[in-house]
Parts: sequence; structure tokens; C-alpha cells
Amino acid sequence: MPEHAHLVVFPRRPEYDMGDILRAIKEPVGRQAVAFIKEHAPRWLPRISRQRGEKRERLFWQSGGGHDRNIRKPKVLMAMIHYIHENPVRRGLVGRAADWRWSSAGWFEGEPTCDLIPDRVPPEWVPRG
Repeated sequence: MPEHAHLVVFPRRPEYDMGDILRAIKEPVGRQAVAFIKEHAPRWLPRISRQRGEKRERLFWQSGGGHDRNIRKPKVLMAMIHYIHENPVRRGLVGRAADWRWSSAGWFEGEPTCDLIPDRVPPEWVPRG
């Protein structure tokens, strides 16, 4: 989506800290995004800047951890993935979910030209029947 992102995260260990996972994703992406904006669209810098005392900060992400949900059933996982894939269609940005460049929908539909290839869903999480 133009102003937000959806992620499905499957921690590799039973004990994990979602804050650590989000930081590991958001910090490098934020740095790269700010560098890209500085180079290619500097007119947008005021929209991601704030003054904090003597220091000027660039903030790519909204503050806070987002809206996370614990998914415990395979059918719920697939419904969530479908919901995420259909988001740009509901917004009228594309006619088909697979046409949204920043989505894994094409991969799930078996399209060989999909730009975003996700990790495989663990077999025990693929719904049966």
C-alpha cells in the first residue's frame, strides 16, 4: 500500500520478542528509505522530519509497534494472507491482487514474474481440505 505495509512473520524460535523482530525490519528499511528520498525526492523530506531539541530527525515509520495478531490456525493464516493480497484491489489501485508489484500475490498464484517472493509457508500451516 502506498502509506503502510503488511507483514506475516513466522518466528523461527518458540521464544521471541516481536519488538526485536520489528526493529530488525524497520531500522534498515527506514535508513534506506530516507537515503532514497534524500537522493530522489528531497521535496518530501519535510514530511518525514521533526525537530527534537537541537536535533533534526528523519522518521520513515509511524511510531508504535503496529497492529499485530497471533495466528494459531492454518485457515486463519491463509485468510489473513488473502486479506493482505486483496488490499490494493479494495483500494482501487489494481484490478487483480497479482498486479500489485509490492505483493506476494503473484507468487501465491504461480506467476513466474512475481517481484516479491516470500519464504515458503511451513507445511503444517497449509490448510488441508
